[in-house]
Amino acid sequence: MRRRNKRTGVMICLLPVFCCALLFTACGEKKGGGEGTEESVFSDASDSTGGGETADLEALLAACTYIDAEMYERACAFPEGDLSRIAAAMQKAAAGEKVTIGVIGGSITQGSLATNQNNCYASLLQKWWEDTFPDAEIEFINAGVGGTSSYLGVHRVETDLLAYEPDFVVVEFSVNDGNNIFYKKSYDNLVRRILKEENAPAVLLLFMTMEDGTSAQENDSLIGFRYGIPMISYGNAVLPEIEAGAFTWRDISPDNIHPNDRGHAITGELLSVYLTDIYNRLDTIKAETAPFDAPAVTKEVYLEAALLNSEAAVPKEWGSFAVQDINARFPGNWYTETGENGIIFSVEAANIGIMYQKMTNGTGGEFEVYIDGAYAMTLDSDFTGGWGDYGETVEVYVSEEKAVHTVEIRKKEDTPEAAFAILALLVS
Repeated sequence: MRRRNKRTGVMICLLPVFCCALLFTACGEKKGGGEGTEESVFSDASDSTGGGETADLEALLAACTYIDAEMYERACAFPEGDLSRIAAAMQKAAAGEKVTIGVIGGSITQGSLATNQNNCYASLLQKWWEDTFPDAEIEFINAGVGGTSSYLGVHRVETDLLAYEPDFVVVEFSVNDGNNIFYKKSYDNLVRRILKEENAPAVLLLFMTMEDGTSAQENDSLIGFRYGIPMISYGNAVLPEIEAGAFTWRDISPDNIHPNDRGHAITGELLSVYLTDIYNRLDTIKAETAPFDAPAVTKEVYLEAALLNSEAAVPKEWGSFAVQDINARFPGNWYTETGENGIIFSVEAANIGIMYQKMTNGTGGEFEVYIDGAYAMTLDSDFTGGWGDYGETVEVYVSEEKAVHTVEIRKKEDTPEAAFAILALLVS
């Protein structure tokens, strides 16, 4: 698998070309009925007639199992945006070339609470590309990580996604980000960083929702509107249906956030119909990959962001910390069981963040962060009674210019011995 060289910029000491009726099998009631499995949403088909000769949008929607025209219209009730990059990716695939499809987001994108990975929306998206372009080599990259936001996303996007040179990317962070200026900035920088890639990948923004409607869609859609990016809202599709009594939230999710198979199937159909409609109109869309030069909505502060683990950063002083893998998804950690002595780093950056492990076993404690000798904040790694261990990410220092800074992390004074794991430093 070809990857590009990493560039940190810092220093440290989814319906195919045939009719939708052939693709979606009738499985239970429409608009949320039935069990959403990979087999019920996508079935084998033998007919292939080429773009522009398949069923029109109305016919595609009439053949769907989990969505109807009203749900789809609400989900796509945004300006159409610039479809040229998506069209370029499709033409590349239609020519039989290698095409890399990527998704980046949180636990929903990762596939949490789907009964198996084949039933999550990301896999359904992958299947759309594979079924639509059987002569192309489709490489699929799932960069979804549970419990993470666009702030961490913009720091890991290079190694987790962009290193594979994706041609088409779905970005999903609306339920992990807050609807505030901090996440608006990190989301803006993440989207810009993808769009600015030399190979000019296409981007589609996907907005999921919590049961109560909580979502960063307001912020995220503004970014998409300003940059002319295609957007789809799962929340817009499902929440009015629930309010009208067509189905309940429990029909599409076992908790207050994550879709079940049915919820993922709804998302899969939204994406499938959307992409098929573009495919059917390829002869009317100018396929090109022009450089992205739109001015930033917020401020470009994370375009060179990177994650630094123990392989990339050597502490000036180790204290009671030692290299030990605590988080399998983000290895190369620094860990102490007691917190007896703090750890000190020398970092050259304008902005600094810390990713640390939240622990449910009762051993985690409070540790203080000092930047250049000045107290910055206290990090509490104790998550006793929580849903599980995970990596928490916080920004601890913000400035206008890059400079060398001393970062010290030590146990809060007059507290018992406690464990603490630093998963990575976030620098930009």
